[in-house]
Amino acid sequence: MGLFILRRFGVIVLTALCLTFIVFFLTNLYPNLEKLAKTQANARMSDDQVVSWLDNRGYLDPMPLKYARWLGVAPAYVRTGDDGAIVFNRCARPGEEPDEVGRYCGVLQGNWGFSTVFRSDVLDILAERGWQTAKLMFWVTVVMVPGALLLGVFAGMREGSKLDRSLSTVSIATTATPEYVSGVIFIAVFASSAVGLRWFKGTATSAMENITFENFTLPVLTVALYGMGYIARMTRASMTEVMTAQYIRTARLKGVAFRDIVLKHALRNALIAPFTVIMLQFPWLLNGVVIVETLFNYKGIGWTLVQAAGNNDIELLLGVSIISVIVVLVTQLISDIGYVYLNPRIRIA
Repeated sequence: MGLFILRRFGVIVLTALCLTFIVFFLTNLYPNLEKLAKTQANARMSDDQVVSWLDNRGYLDPMPLKYARWLGVAPAYVRTGDDGAIVFNRCARPGEEPDEVGRYCGVLQGNWGFSTVFRSDVLDILAERGWQTAKLMFWVTVVMVPGALLLGVFAGMREGSKLDRSLSTVSIATTATPEYVSGVIFIAVFASSAVGLRWFKGTATSAMENITFENFTLPVLTVALYGMGYIARMTRASMTEVMTAQYIRTARLKGVAFRDIVLKHALRNALIAPFTVIMLQFPWLLNGVVIVETLFNYKGIGWTLVQAAGNNDIELLLGVSIISVIVVLVTQLISDIGYVYLNPRIRIA
């Protein structure tokens, strides 16, 4: 198992480098850099002035070199004056002297850049916003996973019954409804005074300080319902397959109670495939988080991503990409390890 985890970790590191380089390349294309120069300096800059501004700050250096600097494996860009003194250092933050800071200031050193929109360190912003998103994802998981498993198990226990058809219809409907549709419907029906059902009077913005049932229910349900249907369908299919297995038929012929058959024999084997699906749902939920946080004005990672993209905040965009890559790769690693433990027939080699 140790060798398996080590190999998987190596693949994760390689994948993370490839993905972050792609994002770095796309965010550092010249049109984005030109917009950055005009935003930070002067909107009426000429093309020559833009080139001069970018060149004086190292933005026009070769892409691999800039990526190495961003990672922190290469010295940061510096510019010296005629007397040899350092007049510009990319590691220097506003208010710091360029000759009083070090030369290595990348991701590996804990320096993720400086946000041009929020005027703060990217790592501090992501720590604050990430905690808000973590709270949202926690309650989404609490609602989504047990609800989806119950729907899938109940539907799979009685294949073809009215209960099965009803629960399957609900699962398909929730999966087919994107978050931006269900979120708008929830707001219009349950939170808008136009309809009259003012059941949820709180706002998701207030939930950042104090979570209550009124201000956090709609965002959680909006994200949870979309993922719940797919997990329920997979659980139902797995449960249906297990319930037709030979050992289940033998247990029935021996007179074992149906409840004991489901709980002691069928349920554990039926949850092997849904476990993988549940873990792989978390990367997909990141898309929903972006939509829901923007829709409900809940200032987490998704809301921050929209603000960074809309304002061409390159450093913050790169920081959010790191968080997203880590979440995706770590959940896949947990999924692989958990699948091996749940299904001993799989050989790690």
